[in-house]
Amino acid sequence: MTATPARDPGARCARVLLADDQPLVRAALRMVITDAEDVEVVGEASSGAEAVRLAGELAPDVVVMDIRMPGMDGIEATRLITAGSTPAHVVVLTTFDDDDYVLGALRAGASGFLVKDMALEDILAAVRTVAAGDALIAPSVTRRLIKEFAARPEGTPARRAELDRITDREREVLVLVGKGLSNTEIAERLHISVATAKTYLTRLLAKLDARDRVHLVILAYETGLVGPSS
Repeated sequence: MTATPARDPGARCARVLLADDQPLVRAALRMVITDAEDVEVVGEASSGAEAVRLAGELAPDVVVMDIRMPGMDGIEATRLITAGSTPAHVVVLTTFDDDDYVLGALRAGASGFLVKDMALEDILAAVRTVAAGDALIAPSVTRRLIKEFAARPEGTPARRAELDRITDREREVLVLVGKGLSNTEIAERLHISVATAKTYLTRLLAKLDARDRVHLVILAYETGLVGPSS
């Protein structure tokens, strides 16, 4: 739809593509991002197909993606973008915090799932988090995700077998990641440094072939390692 040149070629800002079929939503997001020194909007899309095209052309760091758009929806667009030759991190932003959308978006490769009633500053903070290589799910969505996994039987043998790749200590860290603890909280719980906690997280991502922290959370639940009563 539109492409915007970088404000300062000498400064490295997180490059963001906005994908939403509602112009007012895009305008509100653009307004809060424009005020930030470390984040810039490089393009806007009003459909999933347009988001995929612009992601390939503009190589953004983060795509803020609506779920329901004309034609290709946000889940399919997310799948195509994260599987592309220059994959961007995708933050799904929607009014529909439904279980099917949550799981569908995360399995499609999304690194975050936020709801539109969040404060704009919180959405901006989430964009920064994802641009830095971490992941984030809105608390209300996390509760629904836990409820969804609670209704399922224990993880399948094939999924549980993936845990054989990690050490006992890494398994402890994975449990805490699955419970939603930050690196600082994990360090405090295990009496280790934050740097060591980050090292364990990096090893888990590599050994379990996970894209980011959100996908470690999913794995922790799907293997039965973490449950609502854990």
